[in-house]
Amino acid sequence: MLTLAVETSCDETALCIYSEERGVIGDIILSQAKVHFPYGGVVPELSAREHTRNLLPLFDKLLKDTNFDIRRIDFVSFTLTPGLILSLVVGVSFAKAIAFTLKKPLVPVHHLEGHIYSVFLEKPVEYPFIALIVSGGHTDLYLVEGFGRYMFLGGTLDDAVGESYDKVAKLMGLGYPGGPIIDRLAKEGKPVYELPRPLIDEDTLNMSFSGLKTAVRRLIETESCRKEDLSASFQKAVIDVLERKTLLAMEKTGVRRLVVVGGVSANSELRRRFSELSERLGFELHIPHPRLSTDNAQMIAYAGMERFRRGITAPEDINPEPNMPLEVFGRLWS
Repeated sequence: MLTLAVETSCDETALCIYSEERGVIGDIILSQAKVHFPYGGVVPELSAREHTRNLLPLFDKLLKDTNFDIRRIDFVSFTLTPGLILSLVVGVSFAKAIAFTLKKPLVPVHHLEGHIYSVFLEKPVEYPFIALIVSGGHTDLYLVEGFGRYMFLGGTLDDAVGESYDKVAKLMGLGYPGGPIIDRLAKEGKPVYELPRPLIDEDTLNMSFSGLKTAVRRLIETESCRKEDLSASFQKAVIDVLERKTLLAMEKTGVRRLVVVGGVSANSELRRRFSELSERLGFELHIPHPRLSTDNAQMIAYAGMERFRRGITAPEDINPEPNMPLEVFGRLWS
């Protein structure tokens, strides 16, 4: 079986042609980082405009680079939810147009489901497992008992981790996207500043990062901080919280198998800390290659293939949803 996958949930325009037998045939991503750089974050209207401008040229390039006859696909998989609604509308409309033209079925995919199964592109993971999803828009813990069987365990009550990185980077005048910049600077600094770790000692799997961001702002306003040391201090506080809550999730569920996914899972210090934790405590750890951690269409293609194999398709008049929980999606589209 073959699918064309479309991902436009935020500020990456991504397409992939994927074969159940051969894997990835062609994959293409266009980042909008330069477009949003002056604003220190993603501007939804600009993101949708760039998707509209770039989808067809990227589609043409993908077909030319792979010399692939698009009529060979069996279905079109696409990100239905969650994401920026205007960006989703562009991607869903494009997917619907291709499916209608070729008379092929549509298969909806949840963006977080795509992230979870990004690790399966490298190596299948045995069920059940805990999924820690850390990205610009999400910081969530899920128990995954099987494909489409997702139990929400806890998540951020305010800012997502990636959002916090971007906001702190903006406070420090570092530019956008903030995550890679802070990660790089942190390697040259030491965690010398005392910063809060909200909810870290409470018996809950929920998290909070807005107070940490506020503490950084107050520190900048009252002290002359070395950016490398402040980056290291902020990053350590974030990862301390993620480690503690993930270990608590494994303790509460009894599951000793962990998947860490999402854009922030590309962070070098997070990968190092969780790898060390896995070796020390003896639990199974899976983190995808950084290329698969950020938003991409390969993960949408893989999840879409799993759905199509189960006979799951969508009506032609389906519309995107900006914020459907993963566990709800799993129940509705199963």
